[in-house]
Amino acid sequence: VQLQAFGGGLVQTGGSLRLSCAASGRTFSLYGMGWFRRAPGKEREFVAAINSSGGTTRYADSVKGRFTISRDNAANTVYLQINSLKPEDTAVYYCAGAGGGYFYNKDYEYRYWGQGTLLTVSS
Repeated sequence: VQLQAFGGGLVQTGGSLRLSCAASGRTFSLYGMGWFRRAPGKEREFVAAINSSGGTTRYADSVKGRFTISRDNAANTVYLQINSLKPEDTAVYYCAGAGGGYFYNKDYEYRYWGQGTLLTVSS
């Protein structure tokens, strides 16, 4: 499975953005998917995850209520809708595909990684 994340850019504080992650392969619907981010000078951290069917999600406490993860298995794509952007959301965002169908929040559960897309939030 190959993943390609896109949709990042420069956004003002309070704005919104949707990140997308396109997956290759016919088994996308079997994998749980996640989004992680790495802010400048910080470790990579979990952001959101969704199970294989799209029926269950989980979020990091820092993004609950502002971020929404979703997926379209017919289109082999997972999304991250980001609202009420804050400067501390500035990071490279990575999508990842898990080895199973669960909504994992640990990076070691993920087998496939995209190249990342940069989101910069200006204050």
